[in-house]
Amino acid sequence: MARIAGVDLPKNKRAEIGLTYILGIGRATSRKMLEQTKIDFDKKIEELTEDEVARIRDFIDQIKVEGDLRRETSMNIKRLVDLGCYRGIRHKKGLPVRGQRTHSNARTRKGPAVAIAGKKSIKALK
Repeated sequence: MARIAGVDLPKNKRAEIGLTYILGIGRATSRKMLEQTKIDFDKKIEELTEDEVARIRDFIDQIKVEGDLRRETSMNIKRLVDLGCYRGIRHKKGLPVRGQRTHSNARTRKGPAVAIAGKKSIKALK
């Protein structure tokens, strides 16, 4: 099992797919990386030689991945929250940031629905 950028890559996957397990590397970046390092796309991760893994590591050192990328993203969000702009307020409240509706849906950001105490009993009295 190859370990690149602090991530254990799945050994039974093709190199093109296995590299996408690293945060910040998608299909396009992995294809570009494999083309420039002259590694076959269809080669499995477990079949990569130490030399090929070293070439991949050298390429990855040139781009921002994993910890650095997470840190940059969290700093960008923290900057928006500190500014107090609309997007920062939405982040702080845990609501959707990019204009999605919240009347219905938005359960991923808002969390599970909370029942209003006594609402059912009031309807029963009517």
